[in-house]
Amino acid sequence: MAMGAADVIIFLTDAVQGLTATDQAVAQRLRRTDKPVMLAVNKVDNENRELAAAEFFQLGISETSFISAYHNYGVYDLLERMVDLLPTRELEVFTPATELRLSIVGRTNVGKSLLTNAILGEERSIVSPEAGTTRDALDTPITYRDHTITLVDTAGIRRPGQVQRGIEKYSVLRAVNAVHRSDITLLITDATELATAQDAHIAGLAWDTNRGLIVVVNKWDLVNPNRFRTERSLHRVHQRLHFMPYVPVSFTSALTGEGINELLDTALSLWMERQRRVPFRDLQYLLADAVSTHAPPSRRGNLRNRLRVRRVRQVGVNPPTFVFSVNDPKLLHFSYERYLENQIRERFGFHRTHLRLVFRAEREERTARPGVRARTRAR
Repeated sequence: MAMGAADVIIFLTDAVQGLTATDQAVAQRLRRTDKPVMLAVNKVDNENRELAAAEFFQLGISETSFISAYHNYGVYDLLERMVDLLPTRELEVFTPATELRLSIVGRTNVGKSLLTNAILGEERSIVSPEAGTTRDALDTPITYRDHTITLVDTAGIRRPGQVQRGIEKYSVLRAVNAVHRSDITLLITDATELATAQDAHIAGLAWDTNRGLIVVVNKWDLVNPNRFRTERSLHRVHQRLHFMPYVPVSFTSALTGEGINELLDTALSLWMERQRRVPFRDLQYLLADAVSTHAPPSRRGNLRNRLRVRRVRQVGVNPPTFVFSVNDPKLLHFSYERYLENQIRERFGFHRTHLRLVFRAEREERTARPGVRARTRAR
């Protein structure tokens, strides 16, 4: 793992012990790496040891230095030569997105437009007790806690068999497109009829496209809220959306303004979680711990058919995307994939967002040819 994460490798040996079989074995392995290698022979405290240390030249490493860490002899020269070997490429700078796009979707007449107006503080969307009033996707930018947020109010999405031809059909298509254009989707539900099958279908649109999702239980003022009702409502939502157990739930009343600030705070927190980037070294330590705790199962007890996970790295954010290098993606069992996903969630705090996991054969990872197929899962 250290070799994989390094830009320059310093091979440290002991002049007192002399050249050992272990030193030769390590040198043999270092010859197979494409990283710059420097040989540092330590404990060279006098001329006699310097003459004796000449035997290390037979390792064939051109960058060889004699040093004494105790007396600080030759260390600065070693550092200067190391700096010359460092790669000249620019360091990757991650710039998080500056604008959050929130799409507001849901069934007809659950209060999407009224909630949009409550957030904006003005009547941007037409509000009517008649279902299907909103026909188009309305984009409205706002500033909240020094963050730019674009709200996209959409038309209600009926069941496919109930969508009428003409204007309503294209309104639904615009609503679906709004989900694709957003970072986080607010799924508005009605507190009087919680988590219907159509709500689960709409949530599936966000799940399929790896978008962030917040379930908003609107009209909370109509159900005489209390602690017992809140817990029961949470259980009902998570039971219906069992394929997304990590989804946060917010309770609001667009009519009274209750829970609006809490909803926006949750959206910002989820957005920042989706922007999180994990250092490469931390991922390697996580992988080592996960594999040592629970090794990948083998097929039919044959160790030759066991999945071997070589390394993992994060290649994207929003959603957080991780690529695992394995010997054969076909050997991956869904239970072990879920185990690795849970390990990432627990270690790095991805508690409320989708994670996209890609398992790629190691030979494909090395060649990185375009169009290479890989096994991908979004969780």
